Amino acid sequence: MKVLMINGSPHKEGNTYIALHEMEKVFGQEQIETELIHVGNKDIRGCVACGVCHKKGACTFDDLVNETAPKFEACDGLVIASPVYYASANATLIAFLDRLFYSTPFDKTMKVGASVVAARRGGLSATFDELNKYFTISGMPVASSQYWNSIHGRTPGEALQDAEGLQTMRTLARNMAFLMKSIKLGKEAYGLPEIPEEHQMTNFIR
Repeated sequence: MKVLMINGSPHKEGNTYIALHEMEKVFGQEQIETELIHVGNKDIRGCVACGVCHKKGACTFDDLVNETAPKFEACDGLVIASPVYYASANATLIAFLDRLFYSTPFDKTMKVGASVVAARRGGLSATFDELNKYFTISGMPVASSQYWNSIHGRTPGEALQDAEGLQTMRTLARNMAFLMKSIKLGKEAYGLPEIPEEHQMTNFIR
């Protein structure tokens, strides 16, 4: 099994990375492969609603989004991690996720998602909610921990002093591993949930 981890921080090995690395150690113990993609230091433009992806199955801007798409399709779980800026995720990460989720036509149902946020003090829960929306619009179960998936630290390395935050990351990884393994067994026994109805879209303005 494999987990794809997205680091949305501009800093390669800052506090957001510390949280992800704590999870990586547990995934290794659970015999789950991980791949870390550093997004926060890249030059990634936002979606322009051109609709090209609906025709060719890939984003019109051929960058890290299209490079990541096949890895996203192949993984069993996705961890999205971001520092908090003005009670929100890093804008570069949001641009990346908007385009990645919107431009990929494959079924994301039952891939397990987890969001992780890092901040000096506040804005964590707002950012946590923001990132979880990518999972819940895609039929992806959301992994939880013993607390909201957050860690505290201002300067790089300070998160190592947040004992509860580090424990939250380890618990999250263990819960995520259990959920992925359980879903794998469920797929083998029962398959994916049936979709007996066509997707209904209702516009508020007709």
